[in-house]
Amino acid sequence: MPVHIALLRAINVGGTGSLSMTELKAICEGLGFADVKTYIQSGNVLFRSDEAEKAVEEKLDEALGKKMGKPPGVMVRSRKELEAIAANAPFPGAKPSFVLVYFLPEKAPADALEKMVAPDGEEAKLAGREIYVHYPNGSGRSKLKLPALKLGTSRNLNTVRKLAEMAADMEEKD
Repeated sequence: MPVHIALLRAINVGGTGSLSMTELKAICEGLGFADVKTYIQSGNVLFRSDEAEKAVEEKLDEALGKKMGKPPGVMVRSRKELEAIAANAPFPGAKPSFVLVYFLPEKAPADALEKMVAPDGEEAKLAGREIYVHYPNGSGRSKLKLPALKLGTSRNLNTVRKLAEMAADMEEKD
């Protein structure tokens, strides 16, 4: 059974959507997903399902919407996709914790970066359903404005690598 990595939007970040990882795991198990594992408090969950990526996204988003009052937004990727995202990350001299990968529900439009306002020297690069952003001073105080990021959810490069590693460990147990 394939391993899916689900990245939830607006979960336990800045107090916008509070959901314990125990609750998230229980919801996933209730949907019939197997070998469910969560990683850190920001809405990362790995599991096995024979269902297609889009079906898994919709099913989980709907179940979370019932629990939280509105669907948060769920982006699902495979281990191979996360490995490629990490391997192809631009900004090679940047600290991995200062490079955020924004996962989008669909491919970003070609002009997605045209409205970017980067007062602190932030850099961004489009890559399919992801946008990489380097925050030279960290993301916490950044005044970056990039409308294309609103529908997505971000993880730093360290987290992307860890999720790929966890998925690889799960796949090795097949």
